[in-house]
Amino acid sequence: MAQTTTTVPVKNITVKGTVIDSAANKPLGYGTVALQDAATKAPVKSTLAKDDGSFELKAPEGKTYQLVVASVGYATKIIPVKLNGSIFDAGRILVATSNKQLNEVTITAVKPVMKQEVDRLSYDVTADPESKAISALDMMRKVPLLAVDGDDNIKLKGSGKYKILINGKESALMAKNPSDVLKAMPATNIEKIEVITTPPAKYDAEGLAGIINIITKKNADQGFNGSVNSRYNTVWGAGYNLNITAKQGKFGISGYAGFGNQKRNTNTSTTKQTFFNPQSTILQTGDNSFGGKYRYANAEMSYEIDTLNLLTGSFEFFHGEFDQNGAQRLRQINAADALTQGYFLTTNGYNHDQGLDASINYQLGFKGHKDELLTLSYKYSYGPGKNYSDNLFTDRDHYYNAIQPDFRQYNNAGNREHTFQLDYAYPVKKISIEAGAKVILRNNFSDYRREDKDSTTAAPNAIYNVNAGQTGEFNYHQDVYSAYNSYQLKFDKWTGKAGLRLEHTQVDAVFTGTPLDKSYNNLIPSVSIQRSLKSSSLSLGFTQRIQRPGIYQLNPFIDKSNPKFITTGNPDLKPELNNTFELNYSNFSKGSINVGLSYAFSNNAIQNVTSLVQNNMGDHIDTVTFTTYQNLGSNRSLGLNLNTNYSITKKFTININGQVSHIWLKGTYNGRFYKNDGYTGNAFANLAYKFDGGYRLGLDAGFFSGDVTLQGKSSNFIFNSYVLSKEFLNKKLTISAVANNPYSRYRTFRSTTHTADFDQESLFHNRYRNFAVRVNFKFGKLNSEIKKNQRGINNDDTKGGGKSNGGGNG
Repeated sequence: MAQTTTTVPVKNITVKGTVIDSAANKPLGYGTVALQDAATKAPVKSTLAKDDGSFELKAPEGKTYQLVVASVGYATKIIPVKLNGSIFDAGRILVATSNKQLNEVTITAVKPVMKQEVDRLSYDVTADPESKAISALDMMRKVPLLAVDGDDNIKLKGSGKYKILINGKESALMAKNPSDVLKAMPATNIEKIEVITTPPAKYDAEGLAGIINIITKKNADQGFNGSVNSRYNTVWGAGYNLNITAKQGKFGISGYAGFGNQKRNTNTSTTKQTFFNPQSTILQTGDNSFGGKYRYANAEMSYEIDTLNLLTGSFEFFHGEFDQNGAQRLRQINAADALTQGYFLTTNGYNHDQGLDASINYQLGFKGHKDELLTLSYKYSYGPGKNYSDNLFTDRDHYYNAIQPDFRQYNNAGNREHTFQLDYAYPVKKISIEAGAKVILRNNFSDYRREDKDSTTAAPNAIYNVNAGQTGEFNYHQDVYSAYNSYQLKFDKWTGKAGLRLEHTQVDAVFTGTPLDKSYNNLIPSVSIQRSLKSSSLSLGFTQRIQRPGIYQLNPFIDKSNPKFITTGNPDLKPELNNTFELNYSNFSKGSINVGLSYAFSNNAIQNVTSLVQNNMGDHIDTVTFTTYQNLGSNRSLGLNLNTNYSITKKFTININGQVSHIWLKGTYNGRFYKNDGYTGNAFANLAYKFDGGYRLGLDAGFFSGDVTLQGKSSNFIFNSYVLSKEFLNKKLTISAVANNPYSRYRTFRSTTHTADFDQESLFHNRYRNFAVRVNFKFGKLNSEIKKNQRGINNDDTKGGGKSNGGGNG
């Protein structure tokens, strides 16, 4: 007789509630909620709270459970589950901010590193264990939409046209060479990195691709804490960094300072240029060595006058001194392989950069409505840079001293800014209103001089005479007056944000040439919409952005340190206006994943362009390559990006960050029409495994496709890194060993230029393999945060410039 098997269905209990930020009395979205076995503390089920803070979990009945609520920056809360039948409604769960580490059981499985908001993505650096072992620049590679190319240039969605802010404010540290600063800075200085893809109206309209906002750590209550970081890199040298945070009564201060020595390194290069009519070829080989030292500091202070009045101030400083020595050999041959011109050039000089920011903010609250805020702010920025080179020719062949003598050139260039700002914020229930006004008084300057050697004199008593044709002062005043108004409307499932910003720009420039006196107005819209789903969200945004030229693009100083390849700026550049559309999908159900689609176009793009200039050298015509900037034609791009962070097991995580774009460029220069298009992209992957005993192993690898320009392109770049870390003294001490690109000592970077007159190929051989040891030690004990103004100055309206050649990596 056949037997009948009866399956008894498993009964489940339901646990639900709403997570609330106790300070703001608002729902806390995307906090981690987990059910644990109360006896063994083993995790049973976990999820992320929805955007409105609500959550619901189901688990088999028959066990005793406890509910754990954890979120980045908040104290972990544990609640016993007391059933009423088969349901436990925890109601409003109030969580408070804290700088304490989350419990180990919650960290290993559920602490998220990425968050999607209505107009931005944020990467929580504190949730990334590798932050103790790598530099801030290396951390940039992991952030969605960001990449770092082979020359350490930071890219946002494949573009170099963006703005970097520190704590929501423009920083003189980042104005010229952000890569230098971030290479020198350990990632432990940073709390999170925001990529603002659709900047709201309160931000200045600059930064075509968007804004990168680096938020540094500032945790404190009564007492103090801090950390000491040091590293030694076989290529970049030694670096040291101190973080400190303290609070006594109503006064608080947080900051960091660091210094280091850049070891002298030598890189080589080769440039081949082929002319079509008449046919000839230039071959230039050279080497360039550089080294020096740097130091930096950052401090933020606050004084709580009373519960409604808050006074804050900040200070930032960076100073780098780098010496440079170079040697170039040039040979030009005609179609018959006969030498028509040649020389050997040695160059000695220095490049000193400095950045200084100081600001003060007063914040007024209102009785009966603590979220209503009025803020008054002032900020001063100063960013000078000095460049000097002494150039000596030998082995001249048809390169005459009377036409091109030995020479020295000086350039002292930079910017000085005064900024005044008023902000008002009024959030009421489901709607938040922001309005404000701002004045930026900006002065870009350049004092440049060239001195030619008198050929009848010799060292050590050589006489140099000022070359009046290449000596002058450039004084460029750019004043920006703006006002904005924006609204954010938030419902259970939908969030909308829209605003307008009106900017009036007055330009007045005096220099050798035609003085400039002009003004223009821009009305900049921004719209963002987000739809929250069960464990994911979908956001759509549109904004216009302005790219005003910076000092390095405007400067009329003619750099002839490489006499056959001259570079200069263009004082008559106009601002570039860009239109950007963004569509992003984020899912946080298991790990995190973000997929985005973007389209941007500009019709007066600022492009770096090259042409030929011919000079009469007596018995022949000397042809020189001349590179500058122009407003040319259109720049369109269509891009797709992907980022995911997933825990395969409690100890094994994987992070993938990639982006690909198709770019179309076209424009007319020197009477000729150019167009170019192609794909650019990058991909980054990180594998991390946490062993027992405090050991951790990380493997990083990445690919960068290179750039597409109007007249050419650059080559791809591959990098890899290995990090082994060990924690000691109850996790207060971390020692890390880092190996970057161990397979090859040098790498070759290739760039090409194609015009109707010539083809050019340049190869740069840079140091590639390096090893480093990092030490991080934490001390002190604090409980909460230093107060800071919720509004402040962020001048994000001009394009940065410069190129990294120093600092310290690893």
